[in-house]
Amino acid sequence: MSAIEQGRIRTGDKRLTNTTAEKLRWLIPAAGAMAYPFLLDTFHLAVSPTSGQISTVRLVLAALCLFAATAAPLLGLACAWWLTKAAPSSFELRVRRLAYVTIAAPPLFVLTGVGLGLLHIHVSDELVWVAGWLAACLYVLLGSEQERPAKSTAIAPSIARWRVVHGVAAAVILLYVAFHLTNHLLGLFGPEVHAAVMKVGRTVYRSSVIEPILVALMLFQVAVGVRLAWRWSALPADAFRMFQIGSGVYLAAFIITHLNSAFVSARAVHHIDTNWAWASGAPTGLIHDAWSIRLVPHYALGVFFVLAHLASGLRGVLIAHGVATAVANRIWATGLAAAGLIALAIMSGLCGARI
Repeated sequence: MSAIEQGRIRTGDKRLTNTTAEKLRWLIPAAGAMAYPFLLDTFHLAVSPTSGQISTVRLVLAALCLFAATAAPLLGLACAWWLTKAAPSSFELRVRRLAYVTIAAPPLFVLTGVGLGLLHIHVSDELVWVAGWLAACLYVLLGSEQERPAKSTAIAPSIARWRVVHGVAAAVILLYVAFHLTNHLLGLFGPEVHAAVMKVGRTVYRSSVIEPILVALMLFQVAVGVRLAWRWSALPADAFRMFQIGSGVYLAAFIITHLNSAFVSARAVHHIDTNWAWASGAPTGLIHDAWSIRLVPHYALGVFFVLAHLASGLRGVLIAHGVATAVANRIWATGLAAAGLIALAIMSGLCGARI
């Protein structure tokens, strides 16, 4: 019996108090998402003093704030994991799905800022951000109890087929992702090296034939991935499935945000070349620009989760083809470690590190 169910069977005012307290506790990931932009603001203030040398205290504060902002999605993962051990109630299902959404806070915050700019809405993106999360929390707290989550752990044949199609499309997209991430890694050798390699790559992936297909595949992956995540989020899941769902939710938000930033905002509206200068926030840079600092967690976790999601998919394929679970788990863990190192290397290059 869950803590929430235990609260429900208590009587009197104490039952109401305990149930309310339990419900509010499950909204901690949403509170972390609301705090996300303010952690970035504090980081910017710490590393960009108006005058004088940056003190050690400021550097420590900045490091802690950036780490907390980047780690904020872990609250969503933790909450989703805690609620994936059994079939949830209607309230718990809403909490679980909201927790998965909080994992995608970094790209969603970028989307909020870019979207408001494109719509010429002169309202603080932080105000819109907090209002949006408060509305989501109210939905979770006050939502109907009539909707009953799925109780069967079986995956419908149609969903199983979509999972296969999702995997096949991912294998095709992997060709572009591998080149794109390699190109960004070469940024450690300087923007000129990155530009030279990108120029060659663009002759292929920006051709009039390949680019529309690539964009369509990306949008297809988002649509199918969201459908799969919605279905699987209602079922009991182990830590591996929970991580696969969470990383997939992040990637869905990241892809939509990145396509909007690159195709709509940069290329269509502002006619900006999406080159190294665009990605690295030149000339101010990602670290010292008050707006661009949001791109650091956004990019870093984007690289990590795309590779980690692929590792999760590979684990499932290996197990399905008879590889021992222990071996598949070690391959998965190695993939996550490599994803973290690659993300760190790419972000170091974007923030100015050179080899």
